[in-house]
Amino acid sequence: MDIHEYQAKQLLSKFGVNIPPGEVVYQTHEAENILSWLNEDKIVVKAQVHAGGRGKAGGVKICNNPEQVVQTVDEMIGMIIKTPQTSESGKTVRRVYLEKGYEIKKELYICITVDRETGGNTIIYSKKGGVNIEEVSEKNPNDIHNMKISAGSDLLTHHARTIVYNLGLTGQIAKKAQKNILALYKAFVSLDAAMIEINPFAVTASEEIVILDCKASFDDNALYRQRAVAEMKDENEYDPLELEAARHDLNYVKLDGNIGLMVNGAGLSMATMDIIKYYGGEAANFMDVAGAATPERVAAAFKLIYKDPDVQGILINIFGGMMRCNDIATGLVNASKEVGLNKPLVVRLEGTNVDMGKEILINSGFPIKPVDTMEQAAQDVVKMVKEIR
Repeated sequence: MDIHEYQAKQLLSKFGVNIPPGEVVYQTHEAENILSWLNEDKIVVKAQVHAGGRGKAGGVKICNNPEQVVQTVDEMIGMIIKTPQTSESGKTVRRVYLEKGYEIKKELYICITVDRETGGNTIIYSKKGGVNIEEVSEKNPNDIHNMKISAGSDLLTHHARTIVYNLGLTGQIAKKAQKNILALYKAFVSLDAAMIEINPFAVTASEEIVILDCKASFDDNALYRQRAVAEMKDENEYDPLELEAARHDLNYVKLDGNIGLMVNGAGLSMATMDIIKYYGGEAANFMDVAGAATPERVAAAFKLIYKDPDVQGILINIFGGMMRCNDIATGLVNASKEVGLNKPLVVRLEGTNVDMGKEILINSGFPIKPVDTMEQAAQDVVKMVKEIR
């Protein structure tokens, strides 16, 4: 789960990380009230959306007087931000963050993330932070350092000292940076974070360390014990179909294609997406109906896929072990009645009660095509969708 920058900073400040003073606003008039106490010579106004690259997209503005702050807030709330990390339609700004501005001496980069290979964590860092960090990693990969922390181990003082040394910091500023890095790591572990990215991890002209921008993601499976984090979820930042899928306990991710998929098991889902691609199609979603599904749950999954306006054809690929094929077929027929099926639907079932399931589909009265193999299913649905065009 992702949260907004200001929320991440609120969490980090509780662990002793140095965060600039600031406040979030939802309406223009709120900015006037905040400026009564956030009385700084320079105020940074930041759009709060779940996407990087906001600065280049006009989502970060530096203001030098109260009138400019209010005007910028008014212009920013409701604007559409498009970055390489958003869809083509972009994201609507519904809240902005007002924060004290600083004279920056150095912009550094630090990111802590879960290492899937080792089961531990990795700290990625660089002297060359700022808005062009992606270019640094592509053109000058030697400027990017990483430190691996083994599973069950903690970040110790000598680890932080090594990071600070490689960042080129010395003296009192090195000690301040070391303190903040240790606090960041403690927050990462304590909050069950999947990633915390600080860019820039800044050195100010007054020789202070401040966290000027922060991006944080958290392990969905640990949210039950991170109530404060879970309550920060902004549903406006998520695809409505993904939210509906979560309410039905379905694993769903929206993609850019036009062939809707419903599969059981992540491995089979990935294989189905691959074979669709192989035969010239593009998946509109990842959908894993895991475990033992009832006809009602299958129907809910099908209707969710059907709602997607990008979907022109649907492929169901289910291996019925815990899931019985007749239950799957019953759910699909019931859902087809509700939506008034008028899109190509290819179904490949295998496993428990497969013959019974196929018979239900054949006798449904709907244009549902049962097939015997995954290869045939992929070929048929790709062909049907191309014929629609």
